[in-house]
Amino acid sequence: MSRRPRVARTIPALRRTIARLRRRGEKVALVPTMGALHDGHLALVRLARRRARYVVVSIFVNPAQFAPHEDFASYPRSFDDDVAALAKVGVDVVWAPTVEVMYPHGFASRIAPGGPAKVGLEDAFRPHFFSGVATVVSKLLIQCAPDAAVFGEKDFQQLKVVTRMARDLDLGVKVVGAAIVRERDGLAMSSRNVYLSAEERVQAPLLQRVLKLCAEKIAKGRAIATILSEGREAIERGGFALDYLEARHAETLAPIGSVKEGPVRLLVAARLGTTRLIDNIGVT
Repeated sequence: MSRRPRVARTIPALRRTIARLRRRGEKVALVPTMGALHDGHLALVRLARRRARYVVVSIFVNPAQFAPHEDFASYPRSFDDDVAALAKVGVDVVWAPTVEVMYPHGFASRIAPGGPAKVGLEDAFRPHFFSGVATVVSKLLIQCAPDAAVFGEKDFQQLKVVTRMARDLDLGVKVVGAAIVRERDGLAMSSRNVYLSAEERVQAPLLQRVLKLCAEKIAKGRAIATILSEGREAIERGGFALDYLEARHAETLAPIGSVKEGPVRLLVAARLGTTRLIDNIGVT
């Protein structure tokens, strides 16, 4: 029978629980989430378990990373189901603060990340986003004080922003990236996939197919600019409204013109109906 994880809802309760785990001399890993968990999240938990004896999963839909026109109010929430799923994979603690706990009255501090947060990808379309992410993640890392924190590579720019922030602020946390988990047809798993209509769900895997084809062509020596142009056309012909398809240095996210300039990552964001999808792939 699965053991239900301890659910902490206040900072004192969380810190008491973490302190008890720490007294045993074991490592702790954190998996930050916004809930609406799927198999991709559970893969992060399994990776965290390989990094530490105890695993904490946070569930918090962070209003600071949503613009007024975005889907904060309608973002899928399934707390009871999430806790049941986490019990099956042996999570020890669920950190589930309210907005009032995370941002109490008078809260007035924000982190304004630079570096990989200012490279003209997600930041060009969601300028509010990375300040909200950096602020909440820094709070989660301080609150939970983990040895390691696991983030999925699907949000690749976010992963680089958090990695840089943890290093710059000397937070003492090892940020670990986990490979993208995909559906059988290649679509990257995402809580927002539930927004897709049946017809859109059939169209959606085109995004990953185009990424794979572009990566293969670039790896064979084709010009990056040419391949990106072809990829953009294919995505738009497939019914998507494209935000970007870019080739970037896999570590700095700086624009890259050739595989000779360093490891290449292809990143894409596009809308299908009302749903915005992102994905990425390495060029090998």
